[in-house]
Amino acid sequence: MRGATRAKWAAGTLVLAMAATGCGSSAEDLTAGVKTGGHISVRLSEPQHGLVGQNTGESEGSEVLHALFTGLVSYDNKTSEPKLAVAESIETTDSRTWTVKLKDGYTFHNGEKVDAQSFVRAWNWGANQENNAEAMGFFSKIEGSDELAPGKGKTPTAKELKGLKIVDSKTFVVTLKAPFSQFKTMLGYNAFYPLPKAFEADPQKFGEAPIGNGPFQMDGRWEHNKQIKVKKYDKYPVDGRAKLDGVTFKIYDNLDDAYGDLQAGKLQIVDKLPVTALPTVSQEFGERYIYKPEASVGYIGLPLEANRESFGKADVRRAISMAIDRDAIAKSIFNGTRKPADDFISPIVPGYRKGALGEAGMFNPVKAKELFQRAGGIPGNRMELGYDADSDNKEWIEAVAAQLKTNLGIEVTPKPFPKIGDMLNELKAQNFEGAFRTGWAMDYPAAEDYLRPVFSKEAIANGSNFGHYKSEEFEAALAAADRSTDPADSLKLYQKADDIVIRDLPYIPVFTYMSAAAYAKSVTHVEVDAQGRMDLANVQLS
Repeated sequence: MRGATRAKWAAGTLVLAMAATGCGSSAEDLTAGVKTGGHISVRLSEPQHGLVGQNTGESEGSEVLHALFTGLVSYDNKTSEPKLAVAESIETTDSRTWTVKLKDGYTFHNGEKVDAQSFVRAWNWGANQENNAEAMGFFSKIEGSDELAPGKGKTPTAKELKGLKIVDSKTFVVTLKAPFSQFKTMLGYNAFYPLPKAFEADPQKFGEAPIGNGPFQMDGRWEHNKQIKVKKYDKYPVDGRAKLDGVTFKIYDNLDDAYGDLQAGKLQIVDKLPVTALPTVSQEFGERYIYKPEASVGYIGLPLEANRESFGKADVRRAISMAIDRDAIAKSIFNGTRKPADDFISPIVPGYRKGALGEAGMFNPVKAKELFQRAGGIPGNRMELGYDADSDNKEWIEAVAAQLKTNLGIEVTPKPFPKIGDMLNELKAQNFEGAFRTGWAMDYPAAEDYLRPVFSKEAIANGSNFGHYKSEEFEAALAAADRSTDPADSLKLYQKADDIVIRDLPYIPVFTYMSAAAYAKSVTHVEVDAQGRMDLANVQLS
């Protein structure tokens, strides 16, 4: 999730599955002319912590928030282009000062009207370092963010972002420190969701049963390690109102169980398939098998600060990259549902360049071993390779471990962490000195979103920079790209920042994701967006 805030850490593989949990009655929605009603279940892993948009940086929590909240903009399921949602308009003349006007008709699930203060309240909370929000870095571009987040060991000297000004109940103005042409695009990320007045009373309690403004509302409280239930919000605007009566996010520990339930007719949809299903799923489900590119990238992360002795040399990192047979992993482990990565930017996002990784992305075991030995190798010729065991990562991590052993002559021990949250916590605390499986699911469709949230200095505390990569050259390239008001020029500058990361290889891109989903005959209108999220509001029972 974003880290950069955000850090939308791809939970092993963005995962979701849906199934019928009860036979709800169906009815004809005369205003929409479509069948409505019924209940389904959605497969989920346990979210890392409370469900607050400004404090959620992983895919599982973001999946639930996507159903509960609606932001200023949303993204087209097919093109990923931003489109206005709660916002009536978002305008600027200089990419620095932005005027946001809101539509009428949106309310929180407790009846409170969504107004300008709802967004200002949420952003001020997320930007204040005392709240230690995952998405704090997302607000760093707004004037006054330095006063709210002065840095470790310092105390905020303000309580609000001076760059946020309310004009009236439907209008507020955002002033950035410098021009940033991607600002409108990024506003669909959950860091920018609104919050009701009730949030301020007890943010921690709110996260257990959030009050959103989306097409679904909470149906009870989060039952940890079991389920999260939501139900249709009848006062949501007609255009976008949920067709189903309710959804249960059923929490699974592994994908094989979810897929088995789909085959047995207990689940309706599984949008992330286990490795064991891949050879036969297309034959078994036919047109009900979805296979399309999504915007996630899978990496091997390296602890540059926690274990400088092993991974501090760029040539060691480059040798590890060249010793990985990406094509074999994509074909043999994932049956084609992954594609070998050749850039840090996803192929479906503007700014991607085919073959950008160059030699570092090409499998060359002979040269890899020579480079590895010339660089001094790794002390003791052994390393650990961590991964989260509650997602489908075991097979490919073991394959990478075997390849590194064969091609570099080192002992690589896979180390499973029980849950995603366990691994994230250990990485953030710098308690794990081995390499690790990680991934990135975009927050918004821009090249910048593959760079700042994962590799910037601010992403160390509030993002996915778990290896603590630091580069002033990279920071300068990002800053230059941010300032550019010309879209084409800005994109070239972000690519320059990408080149710096490619040279330094703080993470090793291994593959890009393909959405691989399957669903039963009893459900229709199943779509997965580029971020791997289900469009639950439009799902219907057949």
